[in-house]
Amino acid sequence: MPLPLVVAANAAVGKRWAHHAIAILAGFTAGGAFLFGAFDLTAPGSAVGNPMGVDIGIMVTGVVAATMAAKPVRERLARFLPVDADNPVHSYALVLAVILLGAQVSSLAFSNVFATVNSLPPLTIGDLAANEAPYLIMAYAGVGIWMRRSLAESSDRLGLVAPAWWHITLALGAAGAFWGIGLGADWLSHVLTPGLASQVDRSNAHEYGGLFGAPGILAIGLLPGICEDLLFRGALQPRFGLIATAVLFAALHINYGVTIDLVAILVLAIGLGLIRKYLNTTASMTCHTTYNLLVGLAFAGTYRMGVFALAAVLLAVSLVQLRLRPQSQPESVEEEAVR
Repeated sequence: MPLPLVVAANAAVGKRWAHHAIAILAGFTAGGAFLFGAFDLTAPGSAVGNPMGVDIGIMVTGVVAATMAAKPVRERLARFLPVDADNPVHSYALVLAVILLGAQVSSLAFSNVFATVNSLPPLTIGDLAANEAPYLIMAYAGVGIWMRRSLAESSDRLGLVAPAWWHITLALGAAGAFWGIGLGADWLSHVLTPGLASQVDRSNAHEYGGLFGAPGILAIGLLPGICEDLLFRGALQPRFGLIATAVLFAALHINYGVTIDLVAILVLAIGLGLIRKYLNTTASMTCHTTYNLLVGLAFAGTYRMGVFALAAVLLAVSLVQLRLRPQSQPESVEEEAVR
């Protein structure tokens, strides 16, 4: 985890040597990615565990990430993304985003992600916590906790606020709606691509097989719902925008392969992003956590209709309240939170 470099980027904000820090941080991280791909490419037996295409893809990713050191490149990206080309934190976030996306796409394109997942032991609660905690740490470190902001200011920047009652009802109703979309995507996947759907089912059963039971289901719901939303919706979305952040979030879930299920994850990411954009991260976390709990509980039969009916009622109540709120309120609170 590049935590020390994220801290260094925050230390450089506002300094006259910030542009030097951007170049060093970008070059060091991008160079590290390139060298990792190059060394793995030449390692004995790498073609079995890590196909050549993955390593070459990582090397190309390192080259692309290195271009983020050039201010003209960042300025062009700033035409499409709400980033500051002179800000070391924004610049380093671009480098990390390119590396994340490039590495995930390379793995998706040139390796068997299902075989990779099935070759690993099933997740435990400890494993899940270890996988998710870095997202929370990176979120707070990225916004400069105890450097540029206090804990309260950092939480406010991440969109963690006391929500209105209808924010929660909307989040819960949206979770039910997203769960329905997920069920529809799963059904469509089994109809149109039964082979891939079976691989996804086996892979998920293997990966999460050790988390059945109340403690495991709670962990599946809470840990990703809190940690992933803090980083992606709380920290990154105000800087990368809704769509780019949703794509990064979907790329994190390549264990679904190139399937309809992955498209459903992208839809979920956009939905959570909209909740963050127009409400707050507390609401998007509530929605994400509830969605994960519904998936973990795997409601069947008549329970589904009850969940859908309750979701419809909650959404209706929330939308009525939304129409009744004062028209002078801003259309989006995301920009207000990061000023």
